[in-house]
Amino acid sequence: MFVTVGTDHHHFERLIGWAERWAQRAQEWDVRIQHGSTRAPVAGTGFDFCSRDRLEELLAGADVVVSHGGPATITEARRFGHVPVVLARDPHRGEHVDNHQQLFVQRMAQSGLVQAVATEDEFLAAVVTQSYLPRQRGASPDEVPPGVFRVGRAAEELVARRRNRRFG
Repeated sequence: MFVTVGTDHHHFERLIGWAERWAQRAQEWDVRIQHGSTRAPVAGTGFDFCSRDRLEELLAGADVVVSHGGPATITEARRFGHVPVVLARDPHRGEHVDNHQQLFVQRMAQSGLVQAVATEDEFLAAVVTQSYLPRQRGASPDEVPPGVFRVGRAAEELVARRRNRRFG
């Protein structure tokens, strides 16, 4: 299983906690966790960031992909045939600056392109479900409704610009 929280500077303790608890329970699983700015997990193999080539290796080799709600990450997971298990970052928990991930993930879930989760129980059920399903060979970014991807990408770019002005 490959879990990724992306490159945003906000913490994502919720997803890291769920992933490490899964890794503790399912010790026969190889759980790789890209934790970004959040603390390293106590179970599984954790790393903060990786190159694009390494990301593609992890996506290609994973039986299950778990992701934050970033459009680019979801599209990459779909390109490798996954229906990713997705937990959108929640701005009310300090996980992001706005709700664009929540809106994007909701639309993607309605289209059947991701398996959205909101609780740890849903996460556990989704991981088990996805582990039994075959990958969808030939999935591509073209399957995402164009407007959804453009809105998601625009929101990510605006957030990045705002962050650069604040921290740059």
